[in-house]
Parts: sequence; structure tokens; C-alpha cells
Amino acid sequence: MTTTTAAVLVPLLPFLGAVAGLLLGRRAPGFVRPLAVLPTLAAAGLAVLVAVRQGGGAGGGTAPLTAATRLADTGSVPVDLALQIDGFAALVAVLVAVVACCVQIYSTGYLRDDPRYPSYAALVSLFTAAMLLVVYSDDLIVLLVGWEIMGICSYFLVGHYWETAAARSASLKAFLVTKLGDVPFLIGIFALAGDTGTFRVSEIHTRLTSETAGVPLDHPTLIALLLLAGVAGKSAQFPLHTWLPDAMAGPTPVSALIHAATMVAAGVYVVARLLPVFASSAAALAVLAAMAAVTMVGSALAALAQDDIKRVLAYSTVGQLGYMTGALAVDDRGAAVFHLITHGAFKALLFLGAGVVIHAAGSNSLAAMSRMSGLAQRIPDAFWTMTVALLALAAIPPFAGFFSKEAVLGAAEHAATGHTSGVPAGVGWTVLLAGLLTALLTAGYAARLWLLAFRGRGEPVPDHGKQPVAMNVVLWVLFVPTAALGLAYGRLPDWFDGESLTPTLTTSVLGTGLALGGALVMYGAWRHSSARARRVPIGAVAAHPEAADAVSEAEAIATHEAAYGSIAGANDPADPGRLLLGPLHRHAAVGFHLDAVYGALFVRPVRAAARLVRFLDREVVETYVRGAGGVPRLLGAAVRRAQTGNAQTYLGALLAGSLVLAVAAVLVAAGA
Repeated sequence: MTTTTAAVLVPLLPFLGAVAGLLLGRRAPGFVRPLAVLPTLAAAGLAVLVAVRQGGGAGGGTAPLTAATRLADTGSVPVDLALQIDGFAALVAVLVAVVACCVQIYSTGYLRDDPRYPSYAALVSLFTAAMLLVVYSDDLIVLLVGWEIMGICSYFLVGHYWETAAARSASLKAFLVTKLGDVPFLIGIFALAGDTGTFRVSEIHTRLTSETAGVPLDHPTLIALLLLAGVAGKSAQFPLHTWLPDAMAGPTPVSALIHAATMVAAGVYVVARLLPVFASSAAALAVLAAMAAVTMVGSALAALAQDDIKRVLAYSTVGQLGYMTGALAVDDRGAAVFHLITHGAFKALLFLGAGVVIHAAGSNSLAAMSRMSGLAQRIPDAFWTMTVALLALAAIPPFAGFFSKEAVLGAAEHAATGHTSGVPAGVGWTVLLAGLLTALLTAGYAARLWLLAFRGRGEPVPDHGKQPVAMNVVLWVLFVPTAALGLAYGRLPDWFDGESLTPTLTTSVLGTGLALGGALVMYGAWRHSSARARRVPIGAVAAHPEAADAVSEAEAIATHEAAYGSIAGANDPADPGRLLLGPLHRHAAVGFHLDAVYGALFVRPVRAAARLVRFLDREVVETYVRGAGGVPRLLGAAVRRAQTGNAQTYLGALLAGSLVLAVAAVLVAAGA
């Protein structure tokens, strides 16, 4: 099998598995799980094969693998069904396929009793195929196809528990917010093609970076900002990030897939592929840096105030994506993609582990878990793997998150000191300072999650038996890259652009010191506040852990607010996050009221305009329509009264009319 054939099969196999799963889900339910797992597993194997054959990537002297066929000759800018696989694409495809395979295997146990599992599994396969199409595609229009398929898949998967109001609202919000960004993204693609004369990513890159044939863009800032709007929506960056925490109303495996390897990773990956477009405009880099800084710090503060364990991880994803966009703002896509890959591993592990925790505790509330004891002993696999994943998230050495986050901070320091050509020093300082502050906050909320979930005090957690083997095996599979992937920092530059990913001394000391400080401060706050937990009961566990995992999670989502108060306002004095944030807590818990701002600026005016249109349609337009139909009806009624059917009446009317006409004629003739 040639490398090109293997690359084509990587997105094609999950797509065929999705089609077969939809067609056979009802007729042959026994084939649903094999059709979900085997094509994705084969795609993962082929993605690894393609990466191995590509070797060290461009930095190692290996030319990208390219292939293309004309899809549509538009007469101006043709559309090609093209692929390009360089080091970036090869490694990101491995991440996507492996995480998707883990999610499918995990789901066979997690959703084992779900009646909608066949459609769920098919949509996950389609989601995976769409992301792999984005990764391998060399044509922006074909890439856009995968981009939009992911949007519709997210709508259906986030709304899987459609019986709950939270899931219905979250799926609609995710779809609308991402579509809001997709409109300028599409315009930006057309504007970029207009300036460069091509939709091919490789040709755009060559045109903008070649020392001999390089030609600048005519409208670099406009194009970069239009593209950035779509990226902000897909990758949940400020101000279009609000959909991602709400998307936690979907099943936990879906959350793992969206956060680790597909939807939110797509935006960062596209900017990395088109980074020369953004590097052509200092203003665009400044906007990208500001967006990354606000996203990092704001999401970390919000994570400190969340009670739902999955919402903590969701805001964590938003912040880690901010690190990636920050690396892109300082023109280092190697550091950005390195963090994308390591983050995909440990965030998938955290979400899948959270699914086990929710089932064992019978709740998604950290406040409830803090009033239980023995949770860590009930689920040892999830406890140990999540502990390492949280250490990786907090960037504690030697785990993967430390090396990739330090690569970002090192790139920012390099730019801040004026050593990165074309990047203003202010951009570097913005990313560096925000990244260091976020390192402090990240370690704080990671420690808070671990302490509240696994160090609770109170009634023992009931033993509901061991989790399915498939779920625990997946956790240990993801444990390996979470613990060790960062150690590959010395070899990865050959896969990327050749830039060093080695941690620098200054940022390593500062970042690690701040992370340890954040964790210690959180531990002290927890020790101070945990004594109050027994004195302040906040409700009973509302879900039924003895049910299947997915059923327990759906119940926890539906009943969380009723049992514990709203996620934002549960007044739990035993929460160390509330103690540390003080009066800022109530604002951070609701995402700093950004949804309320959107409601005031957009939702209410649109609803008011809709009410006005409805009034005009009912009271004005329909009045004219009713009038236009009423006049002929009245005339018809008058004529109908004259049709009596009596011949004498008709002859009398004829004689009277003739007499009137004769008199009129005589008067006219007489000149009267």
C-alpha cells in the first residue's frame, strides 16, 4: 500500500463506518459496535503508518506528501481535492485518530445501555472523519467541508440527552455561536483566494514565505481578522468561547472528543497552517495576542469558580487553547502544535476519567464530592491516571504539559526580548505575562479539583462495582502519552519547522515556581475551609449511580441545579475557590456575565425585531390581504342577491333599464 493510499483511507474509513452504522443500526444491532470501533482503529493504525513513512517531516529534510485532482474548474480559482501531509499534519492526524479510537472504545462501556447508541457511534465516526479531512486537506474549500460537518455533528452529539433542557439549549448555542464565526471565516477564505489566486494552502504558504517568489497580500489585516473570527468560534476563544462550557451537557466521551482532538483543535490547526497570512500583519498578531491573553486569564478565573467538574475542565480547555493561540501570535507554530498534541492526550484522559468519577459519586458537583469519603479507593484507575493528568495540566515536570507549555512561554520570551523577526515586542510581553499568570491559576484550579473530588470528608461513597474493563483500559492507554510525550521535545522540531522546543531556564523556573505556588495556596485554602463542609450540608446526591454510566450522568446534569442550587450560585463556604476569589467569585462563576451581555446586545434586540415583524405581518400585511379578499366577497354577495331565479323579476328589471336608457337618450338628443 502506498503512503498516498494509506492517507486517503485515514478519513475515508471512519466515514464509511459512519454510513454503515447509520444504515445497519436498527436492522443489525450486533454490528454497531464493531462498525464503530474497527474502522476508527484501522484509521489510527494507518495514521501512524503515514507518520512513520513521513519520517522526520520538513525539519528532517522530508518533503511533504502531496496529491491532488481537480474537483471543480470554476473559471477563476479552481477547487482541488488535494492533500498535503507534512510533520504537522502527520502528528495531528495520529492524535485525532488515537483519541477518537479511545472514545469509541470507552463509549462501548459508557453507553452500553443507551438506546440511541447506534446513531451516537455513527456521528462520532463522522465527526472523526471530518476532522481528519481538515487535517489532511490542502484545499481551503475541501477543508471547509470538514469544518462544517464538525459543526453539525457537534449539534447532534452535544444534544444527545435531548430530554434535558440543558442539552437542548447547549446544542443550539454551540451551533449558532460557531456559525456566527463561520460567516466571516468563509468571507476570509474567498478574500484570501482573491489575493493569492488559489485555494491551495501549500501554494499560499509558498507565495508568502518564498525568498524568491514571495508576494505580499493586498489586504493582510482584513483577511487575517476575518479568518480569526471563525477560529475564535471553533476554538472557543474570547469572545466566542461561551458555547464550550455549556456543551458539557453532552455525554462525557463527546466532551473528550471535542476538547481533545476535533472541534476546538481545528481552529488552532488552521491558523498554524495559515500562519504566514497572520504574520503578514503586525496588527493581526496583536489582536491574536490580546485575544489569547484575555482568554487565558479569564477562563482560568472562571474555572476556579465552577462547581460542575466537567465545566472546570471545559474552562481549562479554553485557557489551554489560549496558550496555543498565544504561541501562534509570537509566530511559533511548532510550540502551538506541540501543546495541541500534549493537551489532547491529557485532556482526553481528564474527561474520560471525569465520566468515571461522576458515575461513582452519583453527581457532577464538586461540592457534593467534597462531602464524600473514599472516592479515590472506589475508582483507583481513574484516581491515579487523573492525578497524573492534572499534574500535566498544571505543567509540573516531568509530565507532558510542562514541556509543551514551557515551549509556548519560551517562544513568548524570545519575542518579548526582540529576537523574533516581524513580531512586536509588546505582543511577546502580552503572551508571556498572561501565560505566567495563567500558570499560577491553572495549578490552583487543578489542585482544587483534585482535593474536592478525591479528598472529601463525610459519608463513604457507596460501592457500585468496577467500571467496564474497556473504560479503564482506555484511561491507561492515554496515561502513557500524558506522562511521557513531553520527553520527545528534542525530536519534534524535525517534524515541525526546526525551531527548538527545549525549555528555557527563565520561563521554566518562573512557570514551575508559579504552578507550585498556586497549588500550595489552594491547598492552604482547602485546609482552612474544609472543616466547614460537615457543618453545611447542601443537598443529597440526586442521580442513581447503580444505573449505567450514561444514565447516571444524564440524571446528574438534569438534577444538579435542583439539588445544589445553580452552578454559579451554590453558596458553599467550604469551597476554597470561593475563599480565594472573594467578591470576584460570583462574576467568575457565570463567565463574567458575557452571556448576559450577548443577551442584552443581540438576543433581546433580535427578539424585539421579531415581535415587531410579527405585529406588522398580522396587523398590517394581513389586513390588506383580508381587505383584498373581502371586497370581491362583498361584491359577490351583492350580485348573488340579484340572482333570484324569477323570470318576471328579470323582465321587469330589463324593461326598467330599457326605459331609463330611452329617457336618457331623448334628453341627450334634446340637448338637455
